[in-house]
Amino acid sequence: MESLALPPASVYPAFIFGTLTYVFIIFCNLLILTTIALNRRLHKPMFILLLNLPVSDMIGATAFFPQLVNSIILQNRSISYPACFIQALLIHIYGTGNLLSLSAMAYDRYVAICCPLRYNSIMTQNTLVIIIIFIWIIDLTLMLTLFGLLARFNICRTNIVDVYCNNPSLLKLVCEDHSVNNYYGLAVIVFLQGGPLLVIMYTYIQILLTCLMTNQADARGKAIQTCGTHLVVFLCLEINTALTLISHRLEKVSPYLRRAMGVSIVVFPPIVNPLIYGLKTKELRQNIMLFFRNVCSAQPRT
Repeated sequence: MESLALPPASVYPAFIFGTLTYVFIIFCNLLILTTIALNRRLHKPMFILLLNLPVSDMIGATAFFPQLVNSIILQNRSISYPACFIQALLIHIYGTGNLLSLSAMAYDRYVAICCPLRYNSIMTQNTLVIIIIFIWIIDLTLMLTLFGLLARFNICRTNIVDVYCNNPSLLKLVCEDHSVNNYYGLAVIVFLQGGPLLVIMYTYIQILLTCLMTNQADARGKAIQTCGTHLVVFLCLEINTALTLISHRLEKVSPYLRRAMGVSIVVFPPIVNPLIYGLKTKELRQNIMLFFRNVCSAQPRT
């Protein structure tokens, strides 16, 4: 893989920073996951759908960070093709899972704000199960097909042009005609970037119109704050992912810019998501604090 070009004096600080970042990501996402899972008061549609994000974030972080810190401490950026293939598959599953989960959460907020009297009848337990199953079926089907098409080729090159393995980088190792992969990849990009974007645009336009028409200033402010945060998270991931994928198809794009955008996709969402949804969501934040108080009070005193 592409060299990190770290000077000898920076190897151990980079290793420690990468390890601590990974531990922080796993801790925060597990905290969100366990807090929601163990607290029955949080077994509501919004939080049940939120469970998909920490699962997806931990998949992406685990695919990226262990291999990265290992290559830093060993000062060896080589990786076997099977390991590279698995890393790429997991990172693509993570990215797709995040986009689909954020779209489902937007739909939940749309129903809650625009159809509050029908919320409980629409967002039933069966509906939640169907939505979650669809998220992961669509995710796994699209990505397994994408990488199934890739697995049929023999590679003739060995240099991965990115900091981590991904489908565009792996395709650049192939010398055979891979036009089918390109067409399928473009179709997947259009579906995964365009579909969630349409859902987000429709739901948030409806939410904005509803908020502007309501006479309750507190309710309007709370709805706009909650949805505004969600929209920022989605747009950052959407735009960054789209630009990174497009940059692989444009030769004039700086490889350094492409690598920076690619790394930001797998680093920032797993860090930012638990902080935003854990700290900005009042009910979840209160239950996290209660969880810590219960843990501390359960410790035996000497």
